[in-house]
Amino acid sequence: MEIHHTKVLIVYDSVYGNTEKIAKAIGEAIVGEVKMLRADEANTSELKTYDLLIVGSPTHGGRPTPAIQDFLNGISEPDIKGVKVAAFDTRMSMRFAKIFGYAATRIADSLKKKGGTLIMPPEGFFVKDKGHEKSLEEGELERVVRWTKEIAK
Repeated sequence: MEIHHTKVLIVYDSVYGNTEKIAKAIGEAIVGEVKMLRADEANTSELKTYDLLIVGSPTHGGRPTPAIQDFLNGISEPDIKGVKVAAFDTRMSMRFAKIFGYAATRIADSLKKKGGTLIMPPEGFFVKDKGHEKSLEEGELERVVRWTKEIAK
């Protein structure tokens, strides 16, 4: 099944490259015009020109990165009213994360508050910590494609 959205904007931030990998996998699963921007390159006044906005961030202390928070803070209601939105994050599967929460939930709440139409519950993709290196858990990229196909429905 292919995904048909005319214009999609994916805004992300990435620290170890994993969130960027997820953003790219989402972009590749979408048929249509896809633009991918790091949060500090995104212009909130252009959001209205897209049918779908997908925002993703690593989870740090239960929150999105400062760059994503700045992007979200810069959105005003006229920028996003009626635009379909979805949110994702990358997260470690650690117990204390349940206390702090996750970035995707905060991103989704922020987009909804500003007037975006949330079309999917926020999703988290898991990263494993291998000392100095962090990499996506096995099977997460396949899960990204399934999640992206759900967005299209």
